[in-house]
Amino acid sequence: MRAVAALGVLTTHVAFQTRAVEWPVLGPILGRLDLAVALFFALSGFLLWRPYAAAARHADLHEPGIARYLRHRFVRIWPAYAVAVVAVFTLLPQARGASLEVWLANLTLTQVFVPLTLAPGLTQMWSLSVEVAFYLLLPLIGYALLVLRGDRARFRIPLLLGLGVLSLGWAWAVTAMNLPDGIEGKNWVFGHLPWFLAGLILAELTATVEFTDRPSRMVRRTVAVSANRPLMLAVAVVFYGLACTPLSGPVGLGDLGNGQYVGKIVFGAVAAYAILAPLVCSAGPFRFLDSGPMTAMGRWSYAIFIWHLAVLTCVFGLFGITPFAGDFVVVWVLTVVLTLGVSAASYAFVEDPCRRWLANWERRRRAHPPQPVALRERAGSASD
Repeated sequence: MRAVAALGVLTTHVAFQTRAVEWPVLGPILGRLDLAVALFFALSGFLLWRPYAAAARHADLHEPGIARYLRHRFVRIWPAYAVAVVAVFTLLPQARGASLEVWLANLTLTQVFVPLTLAPGLTQMWSLSVEVAFYLLLPLIGYALLVLRGDRARFRIPLLLGLGVLSLGWAWAVTAMNLPDGIEGKNWVFGHLPWFLAGLILAELTATVEFTDRPSRMVRRTVAVSANRPLMLAVAVVFYGLACTPLSGPVGLGDLGNGQYVGKIVFGAVAAYAILAPLVCSAGPFRFLDSGPMTAMGRWSYAIFIWHLAVLTCVFGLFGITPFAGDFVVVWVLTVVLTLGVSAASYAFVEDPCRRWLANWERRRRAHPPQPVALRERAGSASD
């Protein structure tokens, strides 16, 4: 499913830069594929929240340790990302000559907080900046809900829903802040919490069924409805269709009013939930997603996301295609083929080695845990 989301982001950027978003009917559908970011966020929310949801319902399970959690998030995200940033700033003509401020903002994933630091070939990274902010926020939410364990765990889903509703006011809060030009506060994590919360709520539902002896009738019914593939497909189509209307504002770079922004967030959250829910609530195979090509692209999905826009920029120059002059299908095919090649290399030579190194380091640490200083000194004296 990550591969589906990554290709969705790639497709919407190709559609924008070939003006396919201006086609009747199909144009808004292609342009609104930026809601694939909502699916990315929901996936992250579900996968990372599962240990917290399980620990709230099972006395023998504990929340993940903060240090290990942060190590894994860092190794998962930053090394491959840093390679992409350095490559873009040194090799992509449109991005050369960037100031130190732009370099630092991009390398630290703080570009949504620093004015005018979204660079050519890296503009999609605003969502990665939001994702990293969510990584830092997640343990705070997890430990804040520690009081809701055991019998009180039934209050966790209503509380998360309430947090999502409360976050819908973020657009008006940002308007009142009067932020400096070049900073889009709506692209901060608080405005996109409903997209993450779609995954958190799914994690809570599945943990309730798995670790509770007698889940409530409402939870059982909700899980049964969420497992209904045809129904969830219909819900996803309807809410995605609503997102393609003026209720969610214009596609592309147009300004969204506060109400339109809320519409886009709500429609995206429901659509992401509906797409993800059957994967985690129903049994049985998903033949398309379980296929070899989709499994491979799933492994490469993060690299597809971080590299595709730089590759798209190169496609225009390498093949003599004029940007914003059409040729959607040709540009899409070239961008997909080249991005998959770059992404496979990124995974093989950067992502996978870094993750293997971390796994080996943790294995050695468990086999030889660090000793207290006093114990080491006594051991050294004895050997002397």
